[in-house]
Amino acid sequence: MAIAESTNQVSTNWKEVKSRSSRDDRQMLVFMGIIACYLVVALAFPLYAILSKSFENNDGAFIGLANYIEYFKTPALTYSIQNSLFIASITTLIVVSVAFLFAYGLSRSCMRFKSGFRVIALVPILVPSLLPGIALVYLFGRQGMLKELLFGHDIYGPIGIIISEVFFTLPHALIIIMTALSIADARLYESAESLNSSKLRTFFTVTIPGARYGLISAAFVVFTLTITDFGAPKVIGGDFNVLATDIYKQVIGQQNFEMGAVVSMILLLPAGIAFFVDRIMQRKQVALLSARAVAFDPKPSRVFDWAMFGWASVVSVFILTILLTCQYAAIIKFYPYDLSFSLNNFDFDRMDGGGWTSFFNSLKLASWTAVVGTVIVFFGAYMVEKGRGFNAGRGVFQFLAMLPMAVPGLVLGLAYIFFFNDPDNPLNFLYHTMAILVISTITHFYTVAHLTAVTALKQMDKEFESVAASLKAPFYKTFMRVTVPVSLPAILDISIYLFVNAMTTVSAVVFLYGPHTALASVAVLNMDDAGDIAPAAAMGMMIFYANVTVKILHSLISKGILKRTQAWRYR
Repeated sequence: MAIAESTNQVSTNWKEVKSRSSRDDRQMLVFMGIIACYLVVALAFPLYAILSKSFENNDGAFIGLANYIEYFKTPALTYSIQNSLFIASITTLIVVSVAFLFAYGLSRSCMRFKSGFRVIALVPILVPSLLPGIALVYLFGRQGMLKELLFGHDIYGPIGIIISEVFFTLPHALIIIMTALSIADARLYESAESLNSSKLRTFFTVTIPGARYGLISAAFVVFTLTITDFGAPKVIGGDFNVLATDIYKQVIGQQNFEMGAVVSMILLLPAGIAFFVDRIMQRKQVALLSARAVAFDPKPSRVFDWAMFGWASVVSVFILTILLTCQYAAIIKFYPYDLSFSLNNFDFDRMDGGGWTSFFNSLKLASWTAVVGTVIVFFGAYMVEKGRGFNAGRGVFQFLAMLPMAVPGLVLGLAYIFFFNDPDNPLNFLYHTMAILVISTITHFYTVAHLTAVTALKQMDKEFESVAASLKAPFYKTFMRVTVPVSLPAILDISIYLFVNAMTTVSAVVFLYGPHTALASVAVLNMDDAGDIAPAAAMGMMIFYANVTVKILHSLISKGILKRTQAWRYR
């Protein structure tokens, strides 16, 4: 009798657990559907709108490939494709080489001041891509301080664009390559040494193969960032047209939205190919560290350490020269005629571009993007990674989450014009508001944030959810009490990533701001267009100051929060 009652009780409990698990699965499916709808509305529908526009005339009538035929019949426009591919290829070659040698010095040498060099190398992430172009005007322009170093060549054109893009993309490549080089098994190097292998042979048979996927990924990232960047070519490109500036000229200069859509689709093609090839290559990557791996510990070598120190110093001087030049331009009265110091350039209310309001609008945009974006991204990643069943739907969601990385900011911004500015769209009221700027910025930077969240969630055992279900705890309690605290470092990283990129982005918002929602990064562009180069440099430095301040506050707050919530990680 007792056994029967016990059996019935177990059966009842099991049914309750299954019922709770099924209810949780349905709720998680609903939440995943909501976030998937966000991605469809914020990404898929606008991309469809811009694709449709490329096949229409001014009256909205379908004309097939006529716009594309007209584009390829215009030599000035088709040259932009060659120019973009040329700039992206040269920049990729330079940046990957420079970043690899820099990262190699940080990870394989015993040189001094590694932490300082690492901090300096990551500084370009904190400034808009327009800023290096402004610095190059002061350094190598027609009245530049160092124009003689160009030996008669003009900085306005491919030389200026390439230097600016090297500055802009270097930290992105460095982060990836540093990660690849940090995964090294010392036993491989010990084996090579015991076999009397030369250092050069060890480099090409152990180091390069071990880092090859990182190098490939860095190359594709740099190529995509360069070919889709708008800021540097706009400031320093001169008459050297590229695809990104062609879109801006077609839309803003000529109001030719149909041709702007055509150029956008052409720009989307190389960026998309680079992204998807990178995804395929990453799937082929295999684990390089086993449970028995030994961490690599570099040995002192006077010649090698000083050589790496010298190279790191050269790269750091390049970065600091660009930054300090902008700082110098911001605090002098009128270069090159009056070099006395003044803060007049910070009186933005007297300049074109939106005044101080634009700076505070950028702070609002970055704050909202960091808060709302972190919630959407992390919750969406949780649904994909921890949800059960409905594999097809989760696969579609994962595809939508990865797609923004392949969409250039200018293309996304123009797509938003066609979709949200349509009078028949019930979401038309969002156009020219802060809300649409937040939505576009979150969408533009969604992929990296999503991958960060998924990586953190993969480190957690799925048994947490099973145990919670057996204890009859709903999934949202497990999410708030277990998942969020454990994943807090990744959540904080996502928030600061979104904040910094929202402050510096130009391409994703240049078509979307209104009279009352002008942004600091766009103000830099407008002031540069108006000839107010020094105030543009000052606004760019204000963006840098804001990002540095928030980064420091973020580090201090994170340190305190993590000390309380992550004590279990340390003995």
